[in-house]
Order: sequence, then structure tokens, then C-alpha cells
Amino acid sequence: MRVKNLAPDEMNADQRRVYDDIIAGPRGRAEGPHKVWLHSPELADSGQRLGAFCRYGSSLPARLSELAIIVTGRFYTAHYEWYAHASLAKKAGIDDAIVDAIRDQRTPTFQAADEQIVYEIAHTLHREHRLSDELYARGVEILGTQGMVDLVGVLGYYALVSLTLNAFEVELPEGVEREF
Repeated sequence: MRVKNLAPDEMNADQRRVYDDIIAGPRGRAEGPHKVWLHSPELADSGQRLGAFCRYGSSLPARLSELAIIVTGRFYTAHYEWYAHASLAKKAGIDDAIVDAIRDQRTPTFQAADEQIVYEIAHTLHREHRLSDELYARGVEILGTQGMVDLVGVLGYYALVSLTLNAFEVELPEGVEREF
């Protein structure tokens, strides 16, 4: 990792306050991008709160959030992000074949319309940075307006996470191999 992984006794008061908030929350630990963000306590605090909403509080079911997260992590070739969320996507109900296709950069085959639209929106926004009127309308029809807003929020947040992981070369845990 390109920045020091701060131990709690090395943190200043602001860093320690945010660290304590992170480990007291639903994550239970400060891993991945949080280890980097603690060097900027205000970013760490804002980021961890937004992340908690995106992961645990949005209107999207975990299955769709995790699908959006792995599409984002794979787009950015964020190995840590993939490691952290591919298994969560499977546990949330995303079929192994879909996860494998995303990993291998193949277009998955979906049975569920909501999974298909999340994939199409995520894939399109990451590559083209825009949505056609038709794709946007299908997204609203399937996910609703709040679902669309929450989906774009999840995609944006996990783009920040992926970029942080890559820029600061956050390593996978010892013994874990890259999948791509």
C-alpha cells in the first residue's frame, strides 16, 4: 500500500473518531479504502457514511447493489473490490455464472429483468458515461425513480472506492490470489 496503514495509537483525534465510527458501524472493521481515507479524516467520515447508505440503506435489494458493485469493481480492475464483493453478490442471490461472466468480461445471461437492467445501466454508464433515453426509461420502469437514483449513487461511490484501491495499491489479504 502506498500510504501507511495507521494503527489506532498512531491516529490523531479526528482520525481516531472516524476509525471508531467505522468499526462501530455495520462493517465492524476499517479495511480497503477506509485504511487510505483515514489519512483525510473528513473524506473518511463522509465516505464511510455514504458507503454505509449505499451498501446497507439504499432502496435496492442487496442482490442488485452487489451486482452493481462487482460490475464497477471489474470495470476498474479493482482486485480488492472484486475480492470483497464477488462472494457477497453470490450470497445475495446473483448466480455463479453471472459472477463468472462479469469476472471474465463476458456479457452475462440474466433471467431476472431487474438484474438485466442494473447490469446494462452499470455497464453503459461506466463505458459511455451516459444513458440513452430508452435505457433510462426502462430503468425507471423496472427500478423506479428512487431505485435509479440509488443505483447511480452506488455506481459512483464504488467508482470512488475502486479508484482509491487502485491508486493507493491496496493489497489483497495474505494468501488471497487475484481472480483476473
